[in-house]
Amino acid sequence: MNFNRLIHEKSPYLQQHATNPVDWYAWGEDAFKQARAEDKPILVSIGYSTCHWCHVMEKESYEDASVAALMNQYLVNIKVDREERPDVDKIYMTALSAMTGQGGWPLNIFLTPDLQPIFGGTYFPPVARWGQPAWADVVTQVGQAWRDPDSRKKMMEAASSITDALTKYSSVSHEPVQSKSAWLDEAFQAFKATYDPEHGGFTAAPKFPMPVYHNFLLRYYARTKNQEALEMSLQTLRAMAKGGIYDHLGGGFSRYSTDDRWHIPHFEKMLYDNAQLAVNYLEAFQAAHEDDLKRVAEETLHYIQRNLTHPEGGFYSAEDADSLASAEDKEQREGVFYVWSRDEILAVLGEEGEAFCAAYGVEADGNARLDPHGEFVGKNILYRRDSRHLFTEARAKLLAVRQKRPRPHRDDKIISGWNGLAISAFAKAHQILGAPGYLESAQCAAGFLQKNLYDPKTQSLSRRWKDGERQGKAIADDYAFVVQGLLDLYEADFNPAWLDWGVELTDTMNRRFYDALKGGFFMTAPDQDERLLLRIKEDMDNVEPSASSVAVLNLLRLAQYTSRSDFLEIADKTLRSFGTNLMEAPRALPQMLVALDFALTEPRQIVIVGTTASPDTCEMLQVIRKDYIPVKTVMLLDGGPAQARLSGSLPFLREMKAVGGKATAYVCIRQTCKQPTNSPEALEHLLKG
Repeated sequence: MNFNRLIHEKSPYLQQHATNPVDWYAWGEDAFKQARAEDKPILVSIGYSTCHWCHVMEKESYEDASVAALMNQYLVNIKVDREERPDVDKIYMTALSAMTGQGGWPLNIFLTPDLQPIFGGTYFPPVARWGQPAWADVVTQVGQAWRDPDSRKKMMEAASSITDALTKYSSVSHEPVQSKSAWLDEAFQAFKATYDPEHGGFTAAPKFPMPVYHNFLLRYYARTKNQEALEMSLQTLRAMAKGGIYDHLGGGFSRYSTDDRWHIPHFEKMLYDNAQLAVNYLEAFQAAHEDDLKRVAEETLHYIQRNLTHPEGGFYSAEDADSLASAEDKEQREGVFYVWSRDEILAVLGEEGEAFCAAYGVEADGNARLDPHGEFVGKNILYRRDSRHLFTEARAKLLAVRQKRPRPHRDDKIISGWNGLAISAFAKAHQILGAPGYLESAQCAAGFLQKNLYDPKTQSLSRRWKDGERQGKAIADDYAFVVQGLLDLYEADFNPAWLDWGVELTDTMNRRFYDALKGGFFMTAPDQDERLLLRIKEDMDNVEPSASSVAVLNLLRLAQYTSRSDFLEIADKTLRSFGTNLMEAPRALPQMLVALDFALTEPRQIVIVGTTASPDTCEMLQVIRKDYIPVKTVMLLDGGPAQARLSGSLPFLREMKAVGGKATAYVCIRQTCKQPTNSPEALEHLLKG
């Protein structure tokens, strides 16, 4: 078997392409030097290892020797893992969106040798169809046009124009605007206008779970007691949990639904989706106290523990949509690991099979008739048509049988930022549900990051770890998400070391990514990669929230623990710098609105004097965690070094003592506290007041 240069890379995505006849390079100076030496345009092809259409294009085109020969003849070809290099992906995805109004993966973009974008697209078929040209024709046309002086001149002019537009886009900064609570009301109305009351969600097909939407709606409900906001979130979460996008046997959510009723999923499972959705279901459970919401959160977290956890505690990135139907099969297909025929289910479940099929929408000729590509003809995607009975034992039997099928590929690289999101999920699960296993998962993951993805000398993070090797400088998202996880972990186990590390990483983030002139956080640091065309600020909260949005909330929370005025100043300047965006397009920045809600509310500092081992302290913490109170910070004073460290920043803590030898709660606003109490009932009354 012949290998190309990618055989030396650790990225699972690049490794998947290591046997292609395409002469692939990894992103770097070797490729750029070759393009300049041979005077060829560059193809940058960006994807990730669990991307279905990336697999399709590889099989159809990159594995084809004749197509590869054209690519090698006309181009210098670079493969990029978007999960390792989101900075590269962001620049060229922005360029593609500007050129075509569309985006997605695989992202195939042609560049000049000095990395300016010329032309691009996403998936190209091997023959012309669906209104798209054949990939070989695209490669040939670009390559030949580059060799023609007149055509090259036009290409260079187009590339220069696109680069100028990108530069202007990245440097646009509105005049700072003072934050207003009315923006929260206007955002709610914007969500209401796009809400699907029949199926839940806020778009037509395809429907993506958008955790940031629920973060905003639940906090808007907590702020205003607007029942519509709560119901929009709950109805969407319920619909997703009943649909085929949810794995009713193994837990966890697929990437998105191809239809408008959450039934036909794109089956890849991402850590960042499932970590954030687990938090949505946990917080919705706090708000509505519906057991089904708790169950879905638990099953999702158990999926992460079972399938996406490294033995030493870090969390893997994703599982693929594609797999083999059997060990003898040679061709991977989407979803075959998850779908069932009715006869298969009846054979496993026996007498209970008929009732199960009725409850989970299983039909003799298959229930996947809405499948847009005909992948699942005659097969069934499980969904809950009857929600009265869960069939717990039947589901366990089917899961045991499914586990014997060839598993989808697992992307086992460990991304620091996504681990931060998962740490938040497990820390919050421990807070809300109390199970110690969740806390252990969060602590082990934080320890893994500290050991493997953190340099204490530079106080900086790396982006990725795999097979004992860390690589790549972390981007702003990594810092923001890890700090968020550490804050949530502190409020789970009250180890002040997590706070200390969170402050340290925040200082590094402010130093490396903060725009002191205009506010907000750049995606990359100035020394990240000198070959990048420009530094971009993410101005949208998408399937992952933006670094600026998460950083603002982190800074506001940390200010409550440290009294640092610089944290408040940076948070305020960032909010004001995004003010015009929040006014004009509030749905684009729901996580920034979450931070705005915190900034506009007097956050409660809830202090428990006691020890985590004592039953009365646990009882007090249960009161605090039972209901949904998002705008708060929680501290535990045990009379030891932790109390001394916190008191050094917050002098008002020094005089706090346990009353009558029992765990005692202090509820404070701006360091002014109400009468302390060691009565759980009195504490509950204070929190509702």
